[in-house]
Amino acid sequence: MAAADDPIRVLLCDDAEGFRALMRISLAEDPAIEIVGEAADGEAGVEATAELQPDVVLLDMSMPRMGGLQAIPKMRRRAPRTSIIGLSSLSAARMAAPSKQIGAHAYLEKGTELAQIRAAIHAAAER
Repeated sequence: MAAADDPIRVLLCDDAEGFRALMRISLAEDPAIEIVGEAADGEAGVEATAELQPDVVLLDMSMPRMGGLQAIPKMRRRAPRTSIIGLSSLSAARMAAPSKQIGAHAYLEKGTELAQIRAAIHAAAER
């Protein structure tokens, strides 16, 4: 996890380039957050998590090559100190409990206000 003065290192995993760009630009407004990498599918997300050892992964649950429910346990094994936040268009009512049961720290629906996403990143980095 990041030291008190270090930025929170975040990996963005989403197959939608436009969404990754939006998150990259929006999260850059918070000086305590640093985007350290991006992945466009689940397999690349697992590999990037292992390589980069980010503090937090923002993970789309529905991606090609490996969905979030398959990626979370692999990410947890390869980067046990990394917190994972599911961030997807799939409903929280359907996905929050299963994603948390296998190791996600939190689950947010796409469309959640940016302030809440930032707060979730900060909370996940502190765990």
